[in-house]
Amino acid sequence: MLRSPSRIVRSWITAALVGSVLVGCGSSAEPASEKAAAAGPKTDVNVEPIKATRTLTDTGGLKVSLEKEPERVVCLFALCDDILTELGIVPTATNSALLAHPDFLGEQEAKKVDVIPGGFIAPEVEAILSHKPDLVIGLEDTHGKLAPALKGATTFWPMQPETWQDSVGYLRDVAALTGRTAEGEKAEKAFRTKLAEAEKNKSDKAALIIYGSDENFGVATPETDVGASLFPKIADYPWKSRGVEGSYSLEEILAADVDVLFVETLSFGEADGKLSEKLAKNPLWGKIPAVKNGDVHEVNSEVWAKGRGTRSLGIVLDEATAALR
Repeated sequence: MLRSPSRIVRSWITAALVGSVLVGCGSSAEPASEKAAAAGPKTDVNVEPIKATRTLTDTGGLKVSLEKEPERVVCLFALCDDILTELGIVPTATNSALLAHPDFLGEQEAKKVDVIPGGFIAPEVEAILSHKPDLVIGLEDTHGKLAPALKGATTFWPMQPETWQDSVGYLRDVAALTGRTAEGEKAEKAFRTKLAEAEKNKSDKAALIIYGSDENFGVATPETDVGASLFPKIADYPWKSRGVEGSYSLEEILAADVDVLFVETLSFGEADGKLSEKLAKNPLWGKIPAVKNGDVHEVNSEVWAKGRGTRSLGIVLDEATAALR
């Protein structure tokens, strides 16, 4: 059983999971009324017009101002790459592998985008500034510490998405500041339409997303994970965040009676095997209904865990709804 000494944002774990500390998620059998509340209101497919601007208060409440439309954007986390791709913009540099996915730029085109050394947790400031960026977009709880070093040299925009609605909001914000309003509206419309369709055909199966590199695995929760925030709309998701320190185990997953498992294998350094294959060494693994029925799906962690944007979430919806039929 994994014990968590502190609450750690999953985005950090996504980038640097070393099989140690994971946070505060726990199983919960929700009554029908709570399940309905978790799913929220039906998805509205209507899209409000986006107005181009140089100054706005973003979806997280932060004021962002630019002197001109940014031409050179450096991405420090994958939501940035996702949003720019939706808007038809190629980042000047990135530290994400998302662009190599065939539904983004693809491997060959992605190779043309420079990579910021230092990785997700510690991107090198000198390397960032060497690209003379008009705008640098990072994850607030990880890259906020870079703000003093970037101040005066470029505009730094820290984002903090926690739900799919946040991701849509940030898409709209970037579309407004880059003048790509039509592209932003189109991307939002496509995503909302796909989500609404999946919602109409909601599965009665119980689904769960787990992630990690070894037996010290985590469970994605709708309250703390952008991808998982979709699941109450498309399936029964019998797991929610405790909001405090906690622990979890295969015993808890077994008790949740999960029909379909989605597995995100995350590695720090070279990959050394799939998480599902490692968990299979535990005799409890084979007792989980999803495992017994052959409904365990290893998914692309770059998209499912890191992407967070409307294009990534669209892929998640496609793959999840196919598995849940």
